[in-house]
Amino acid sequence: MIAIFVIGYILIAFEHKLEINKATFALMMCSVLWTIYAASGMSADISTAIIHQLGDTCEILMFLIGAMTIVELIDKYEGFNFITKYVKARRKKKLLCALVLITFFMSAVLDNMTTTIIMVMLLRRMLIRKDDRWLFAGVIVIAANSGGAWSPIGDVTTIMLWMKNNVTTSDLIINLFIPCVISTLVPLWMACRMIKDDGITQATVKVASAPDPQLVTVNQRLSRLVLISGVAGLLFVPVFKTLTGLPPFMGMLLSLGALWLLTEIIVRKYHLDSSIEGRVSQVVKHIDMPTILFFLGILMAVGSLQEAGILSNMAQWLDDTIHEPYLISSSIGVLSSIIDNVPLVAACINMYPVVDPATLATAADPVYEALFVQNGLFWHLLTFCAGVGGSLLIIGSAAGVVAMGIEKMPFWWYCKRITHLAFAGYLAGIAAIWLQSFLLSL
Repeated sequence: MIAIFVIGYILIAFEHKLEINKATFALMMCSVLWTIYAASGMSADISTAIIHQLGDTCEILMFLIGAMTIVELIDKYEGFNFITKYVKARRKKKLLCALVLITFFMSAVLDNMTTTIIMVMLLRRMLIRKDDRWLFAGVIVIAANSGGAWSPIGDVTTIMLWMKNNVTTSDLIINLFIPCVISTLVPLWMACRMIKDDGITQATVKVASAPDPQLVTVNQRLSRLVLISGVAGLLFVPVFKTLTGLPPFMGMLLSLGALWLLTEIIVRKYHLDSSIEGRVSQVVKHIDMPTILFFLGILMAVGSLQEAGILSNMAQWLDDTIHEPYLISSSIGVLSSIIDNVPLVAACINMYPVVDPATLATAADPVYEALFVQNGLFWHLLTFCAGVGGSLLIIGSAAGVVAMGIEKMPFWWYCKRITHLAFAGYLAGIAAIWLQSFLLSL
């Protein structure tokens, strides 16, 4: 099973080289691993084991489908254009600072991939020089990943840890906001020193093309209404979980249902053209299903390793040989820049169960075990490192991959010009977490 998982991992990591979607390998790996597990006879009731893992996986998938549909609906109503049209600056450094600030907070509410798409597409309308756009896009990727790490709904890995109750909303924000700000500001400061701060003139700005006369433009009031309603629906989810104790996907489904009702009323009242696809029933066709299927395959594959006891053995080996949360988490962050951080975090969640007070009271090493309680230091480190560490290489995060695809940014160019910026921010953020922990222990 380990050999199959490693082979599948390698194929997923090289999806762009192979030009085969990573969901293909994730689904095949999932099926093969569960088949081997069933044939081994290690489980007396394989159906119960599969249903248990599928239930946990579907909670995450339903949450993501709801969030992706809401974001897609906001985009269809041109809600994001309402934000980006107000981004103006006369000098490049000020423009970069403004874009990074918007990216950092927007990715905490939406997600890092969607935010990166919006901001990079904005860049294409603002800067004509390729080198300028690439540098700006690289820093935007860093800001998007850092911004998504301190919010419970800002990144897939953060969503996973939050839904599994490894971290709570308020504690996550309080403990990771400052480190994530630092991991953004350090690269931003370094990038500003690399920019020749000449003015933004007609020579550096792309001339906007004439609008398509057949394009249906939504009324600005409707754009603003759907934007505010969609963002409010996303922000409502953590509140719903806190008030009811129900899984977050239930709050997401409630928000999606409310937005569905709102858009049905809008379509009927304003007699909108069908080309705008203003209904959820139309928008849901455009969500990224290959990504959903990838998460299904990879999370179920990791679940098979958990059921077979492989992850618990690996956790024991790490405890015996390394026994240092900063080293374990920072290593996972570096690995997440090479291979997808979703299975890495899923594996860690299953390797290290949340320690309850009764277990902690009887632990042989209570100081170390205390790192793994709910909102423990290890989970904060893992959240930060897995999210921010993906910025080290352009293939290490969904934000980096979409930026590379839109801008045709070469892998080695990113390594030469951006990786050291991201690494400096990564180390500075980890240092900030250590300093916070040290001060709190005094």
